[in-house]
Amino acid sequence: MAKRKQLRTDICWSTEDKITIKGLDLCQDIMGKVSLGDMAFLEMMDRLPNERESRVFNALAVILVEHGMTPSAIVTRMTLAGAPEAMQAAVAAGLSGLGSVFVGSMENAARMLQEALPDPARPGDIAALAARIVDEHAARARTVPGIGHHIHKPVDPRAPRLFEIARDNGFDGPYVALMQAVAEAAQSRLGKSLPVNATGAIAAVASELGIPWRVVRGIGVMSRAIGLVAHVLEELREPMAREIKAMVEEEATAHLR
Repeated sequence: MAKRKQLRTDICWSTEDKITIKGLDLCQDIMGKVSLGDMAFLEMMDRLPNERESRVFNALAVILVEHGMTPSAIVTRMTLAGAPEAMQAAVAAGLSGLGSVFVGSMENAARMLQEALPDPARPGDIAALAARIVDEHAARARTVPGIGHHIHKPVDPRAPRLFEIARDNGFDGPYVALMQAVAEAAQSRLGKSLPVNATGAIAAVASELGIPWRVVRGIGVMSRAIGLVAHVLEELREPMAREIKAMVEEEATAHLR
């Protein structure tokens, strides 16, 4: 019989009078000293960020906190209308929709970048690499993640601002260059404006920070959870979910009457 693998976690442990997280005392080293964004960095990267990393990570973390009446916000409000006693269920319902189209596309973009550049110290010909990425997506009839936006045209204002912050703090490296080159190659190939969007910019900068693509979507999940709590609060104060339901039902069934 094979010996069972010993269970292990290095994240947090507690004693009668102390809570230790990633080697730091919660009460003495973290509370009142570490921001929420820096705490997220600690959890993801096993260490606190330096000053430049903190500025960059916090900048990318706040980008997707709020974007108005998105599908996730609408789902949260509708779920709250049906289960007002369970705010956490409403927020969870909204987070469940962060996939390949909304917010979660940052994971696909980060994967694209990190797999194309497994060794960022040796980027090679960025333009040629970008062209190959676009050609491969086109050959498979796949949308290139991280470019274009249905509202923000011709530029998603969040992307150049994040790139500016990254550049000012020394994180304007090959992943950023590749993401921008992919947008240029796609625009050239398809003949339309496809600028880097917010999730593409986050993917590139998160890659510069060394965050594995498999957890990059988690940045969006953490960020949007904060925004959805605000939608819960507004829905409690100024309800619109029932009105949305009535409006949709009226329009969707009008042809049956």
